[in-house]
Amino acid sequence: MANSWATYGVDLHLEPTGPGVRRGLTDALREAVRTGRLAPGTRLPSSRSLAADLGLARNTVAEAYADLVAEGWLTARQGSGTRVAAGAGSTPDGQRGSAAPPPAGAAPPRRERPGPVHDLLPGTPDLASFPRAAWLRAARRALAAAPHGALGYGDPRGRAELRTVLAGHLARVRGVRTDPERVLVCAGFVHGLRILGAALRARGVRTVAVESYGLDIHWRLLTEAGLRVRPLPFDELGTDTGALGDADAVLLTPAHQFPMGVPLHPGRRAAVVDWARRTGGLVLEDDYDGQFRYDRQPIGALQGLDPDRVVYLGTASKSLAPGLRLAWMALPPAFAEEAAVAKGGTETCGVLDQLTLAEFMASGAHDRHVRACRLRYRRRRDALVAALAARAPAVHATGIAAGLHAVLRLPPGTEQSVVRAASWQGLALWGLSRFRHPDAVTDPLDALVVGYGTPPDHAWPGALDALCRVLP
Repeated sequence: MANSWATYGVDLHLEPTGPGVRRGLTDALREAVRTGRLAPGTRLPSSRSLAADLGLARNTVAEAYADLVAEGWLTARQGSGTRVAAGAGSTPDGQRGSAAPPPAGAAPPRRERPGPVHDLLPGTPDLASFPRAAWLRAARRALAAAPHGALGYGDPRGRAELRTVLAGHLARVRGVRTDPERVLVCAGFVHGLRILGAALRARGVRTVAVESYGLDIHWRLLTEAGLRVRPLPFDELGTDTGALGDADAVLLTPAHQFPMGVPLHPGRRAAVVDWARRTGGLVLEDDYDGQFRYDRQPIGALQGLDPDRVVYLGTASKSLAPGLRLAWMALPPAFAEEAAVAKGGTETCGVLDQLTLAEFMASGAHDRHVRACRLRYRRRRDALVAALAARAPAVHATGIAAGLHAVLRLPPGTEQSVVRAASWQGLALWGLSRFRHPDAVTDPLDALVVGYGTPPDHAWPGALDALCRVLP
């Protein structure tokens, strides 16, 4: 059996120098601690492991450890191994112990600004509700069943197991018409949009229409791809798709417009599909939280009206967690290969997470989790509406039939003062103006975009109370 750190455990990079092996090792360890490269509490390799790694006698390492324990640089306890001592490390004067006083006239250290007490920013689900136990069970089953080849570089479109499950899931839940060969897995929605931007530019697309209200990062990604971005008018029926004009493509959130929260009017849904068929344009459908609905019938994906002209984009970021970095596209047949080429030749999403998500969906665990979340978020939304009625009757909540956020309409001219007051109260909150495209022709509105997905259940009453205190 080879003698190496891989055999015995913890790895540690050292380069002993100077006269004498023991002294060189002792000096190297002391320097690593003194400079902070080995932080207090860091566990060091066993003497046997480090000796094998450095090609030294085990007694030499044990004696070096003993010297540094005696000097106070290290500690050694039965059962917990050898560790860097608390308080050991670099100080302003290069010595162990108390730091030297700051020089006369030095500016006082800056205080770190505390983070928000309550987070009501939109776009993130309740991460405390992530189904850890069910996910772990799915991961174990997926890993046990995975062939050895699954751990290779793989198909750049994503694992076939996940693409197959997604095709069936999207057809059943969102009315998407596709097959596994036209599904492409990507590392989040932003990654997917970056892929589409490159593919559209290679296709000769020049202008992409967008909604007047949305995320600036999406507009910026399209611009960085060499595309011109043009906002469409917005009114009580949603985005005005009759104003597409000479655009080559359009990016929409038709099931639940972000951030306004309204679905695209049926007439305008039909109009945008007619436009795409007539002009050869493409519709990019961002179905970011279509599974969360409360007071309305489900609205099917726009893609179901014309799979040849609509690119469907979905993500696990709202139903599970953004940290998974898993999203997907259902692509038109004529565009699927172009998007795969734009993505590149190797997989960029974790294979094990893909296999786990496929198992999680196929087992029914995903459906059960979404149903439980739907009830949780509905209770929070209902509590928000009740609190507004009781404590801020002049503020009206809109866009609340679905999703993870509400738009609170404010009296004209009050948005910025409310956002400032919220900041002073330790409340993370954004105004609607943050999401308005700078070239939008729609009249600006004073409102707040309140995300009720982020706080865990136990923190929601306190967050709601803090919100009501800053409302006019």
